[in-house]
Amino acid sequence: MTTSQFHVPDISCDHCVRAITNEVKEIAGVATVTVDIPTKMVTIGHDNVAQPAMIAAINEAGFDTVEAITK
Repeated sequence: MTTSQFHVPDISCDHCVRAITNEVKEIAGVATVTVDIPTKMVTIGHDNVAQPAMIAAINEAGFDTVEAITK
C-alpha cells in the first residue's frame, strides 16, 4: 500500500472531514482516509491510485486548494 498526503488549508470542522472522507473513499483502490483538522492534512492509503484522481475527489468535496505533499 502507498500513502499520499495533501495539505488542504480550508479544512476547519467535522463536516469537512466527512465530506472529504466520503468522496475519497469512493475511489477504487483507496483503503484508508485520515483527515486531520489541526494540521489540515489528508492522508490516503491506496493501491495504485493516481494523484490527480485523489485531488479531484477532494475538489468534488468542495475544497479547491489542495497541495500534494511528497516525501
